[in-house]
Amino acid sequence: MLKFAVLRRPARRTAYTCSVGLSAVRCHMVPVRTLSEARTLSGVRTLSGTRTLLGVQTLSGTRTLSSGGAGAAGWYSSLSDSPPVHLCEQCLVSLQQVSGLPWWLNIVMSTLAVRTLITLPLAAYQMVIVAKVEALQAEISELVKRLQLEVSVRARERGWLLFFSRFQFQKNLRRIISQLYIRDNCHPFKASLLVWVQLPLWISLSLALRKLIQGKQQPVSSAGLQSELATGGALWFPDLTLPDSTWILPICLGLTNLLIVEMFSLQRVNPSRFQRIVTNSIRMLTVLMVPIAATVPSSMALYWVTSSLVGFGHNLLLRSLLLHRLLRLPAQRSDSPYRDLLAAFFTKYCK
Repeated sequence: MLKFAVLRRPARRTAYTCSVGLSAVRCHMVPVRTLSEARTLSGVRTLSGTRTLLGVQTLSGTRTLSSGGAGAAGWYSSLSDSPPVHLCEQCLVSLQQVSGLPWWLNIVMSTLAVRTLITLPLAAYQMVIVAKVEALQAEISELVKRLQLEVSVRARERGWLLFFSRFQFQKNLRRIISQLYIRDNCHPFKASLLVWVQLPLWISLSLALRKLIQGKQQPVSSAGLQSELATGGALWFPDLTLPDSTWILPICLGLTNLLIVEMFSLQRVNPSRFQRIVTNSIRMLTVLMVPIAATVPSSMALYWVTSSLVGFGHNLLLRSLLLHRLLRLPAQRSDSPYRDLLAAFFTKYCK
């Protein structure tokens, strides 16, 4: 709360006024008049000794800041005007103009191309990193035993306290594991590269489709593009600018994402408590996406469904024995991964 004291002087005086900006607060000297000569200066109204400045209300000589939705609106505006969103927007329009495909098919083919050319190689790279990390676990376990013995011997020789012995053990263990990761070029952070690429790409394409529908794009006229999107749908969603009133696309989105989540959960034989919490959180998020998809335009819902279906197909493809041999991954436990996956699914949910 900022308090301003009013000096009652009959003569014209000089006071400080502050202009509040996003990055700084600037104070400068300006001449102001007495209360009897109150007036409005630059949109600042003076009323009974109180002022209202840019949504800042003054009562009894004090000011309070009102928190509105300007921050969220500015954040969304800056994100939707970012270069990745503009790039996705231009790519969608250019592909549609070159191919001449209807908009619904253009969205499907663009999603398939992006997921196959960008995210599929990253998913395969993630599998390679995870396989290398898992292969190191046996060596790390052996080194842990040797390090424990060495630290215990050194502690007896030098009279280390228990907490200092633990500190030395953890310090040297981190150093050894880091050296192993460098040696095999398999730092676990590299396995998260897929998430750091796929999530911004998903957000950028979603915002690009929304901007095309709102008519804020640049490559072509707004009216012509909106009319094409309004008639560029198919089947039960002929208008891509309106939400899917039948809820078919949102329900397909939820079911597909749930299949992906359950497919990953079946890979863990004895999941930890943290893994169960993460899996349940993703399940709740998947269910929450269904009503959200029912409120967005059909073009966005179609993109989300297509992206999930392509992701599900890629996850099945990454389980193939041929791909494991091409990537030189360790041999799988079974020669029939798809049959085992189906059997585990029916055993868990249909038994």
